[in-house]
Amino acid sequence: MAGKNYLKMLGVVAGAAVINILALSPAFAGVTIGGSAFETALGVTLLAASAIAIIYGSYNWLYKTPIVLTTKPIQTREDYVGALAPYGRIRVLAEDISAALEQMDRMDKKKATLLKVLHQRFELGEMSFAKFSSVADEVENLFYLNIKSVLNRLGVFDEAEYERVMTRKSARYSPKLLQEKTDFYNDYLSYIKHAIGTNEEMLLQLDKLLLEISRLDSIEPGEIEQMPAMVEIDSLIKQTKYYK
Repeated sequence: MAGKNYLKMLGVVAGAAVINILALSPAFAGVTIGGSAFETALGVTLLAASAIAIIYGSYNWLYKTPIVLTTKPIQTREDYVGALAPYGRIRVLAEDISAALEQMDRMDKKKATLLKVLHQRFELGEMSFAKFSSVADEVENLFYLNIKSVLNRLGVFDEAEYERVMTRKSARYSPKLLQEKTDFYNDYLSYIKHAIGTNEEMLLQLDKLLLEISRLDSIEPGEIEQMPAMVEIDSLIKQTKYYK
């Protein structure tokens, strides 16, 4: 990169020198500074423009610190909200983004309620408490992995191109290519809806698990995996991991 910048700088210097020679040399245009008012103004302007070009090029290509674009890692719930929110202003995505944000609120509430019930029904050190708590954590982690996967796809969404394709206003595409692009965007949006639908299933399974725990009189640790809600959650987790 530094080598290319030096070549650019040499090109600017050489270009300025050639222009000034052609303009000021008596053998060519013969513009004389100190001659007529027009020639003086033109000569001074050429020299000033050359100096500005050389100074600007030197600053940008040799001395200016390059800007490195970095992507802030998404770690907290607030990071997810901040990353999703801007896409809510895109018409075709607004409903799905609103659903994803609302699902995050519900996930927080359900996780808090589940932990509260676990504290009421089991001792903190009991194996039953640990198993129910760990599966709730796994569901939550997979829930946010789904959100992250959605964000990865949203990051490459071209709203203007989507509108051109879906309104079929772009004359530069052949009918075949236009259909392929239409299919692409339909698949794209279907993936986002599928991910949101999967997260909705996770929320439902947590509701079922919470209901089953609230009905328990007693349970042995070995019976936890056989509970219907636990079986369904395990199946959903495996399917989602396979799909991803």
